[in-house]
Amino acid sequence: MTYLTRGKGRTRCARAFGTPVLNTSPPPKVPIPTLERLATYLRTLIDLEASDVGTISSTDIEKQTGINAAQFRKDLSYFGEFGKPGVGYNVSELQARIARILKIDQHQAIMVIGAGNLGSALIGYPGLGEHKFHIAAVFDNDPAKIGRMHGLLPIHAESDMRHVNLSAGARIAILCVPAQAAQHVADEAIAAGARVILNFAPVILKVPGRVTVRNVSFLQELAVLSYHLSSDPNK
Repeated sequence: MTYLTRGKGRTRCARAFGTPVLNTSPPPKVPIPTLERLATYLRTLIDLEASDVGTISSTDIEKQTGINAAQFRKDLSYFGEFGKPGVGYNVSELQARIARILKIDQHQAIMVIGAGNLGSALIGYPGLGEHKFHIAAVFDNDPAKIGRMHGLLPIHAESDMRHVNLSAGARIAILCVPAQAAQHVADEAIAAGARVILNFAPVILKVPGRVTVRNVSFLQELAVLSYHLSSDPNK
């Protein structure tokens, strides 16, 4: 299960009504599931463009993603006007606008903290580049790993995080550390410039209001899947 935690601060931004002008800063009341679905639409649009599909309808999106066509239109309505009645949506234009909404129309630097099995897998994941994310710095506290190369990236000491990130410029941090270390590591990442954190540690982090945290728990996901298993092993 993925779930959202935030600090006590509030986000303020403007919303444009009845105008095709893009608002790249989501209004405060945009539901998190809407943003999650936008990422799904973006992935689908990237695949469609690669297949030379020029125009789609909301019904096509429903067929491709399983998300109701009305829900798709409602999700887009938070950010202005999209598409043309009777024509549909230009795949390339819609992809570009959603990318701007999600702020992945430009490269986003990431720091990964924890170069163990999970961290190493994320560092080597080629799909990050497809969405303009790139790993800019890697940190660990294991003396046996510090100073070694992980592909083209050196593994830095966690204690050097602030100094290294002055040049790396990462505002996204991915925490791949044990629960007992997560809060300290999060504090250091924030002090180094992180403003959003993807946390794989099974602990709720306490962060300032300006910082957003997404928590990912494999165990919760497996528990939910286990619930849906039939009591009959043959079904």
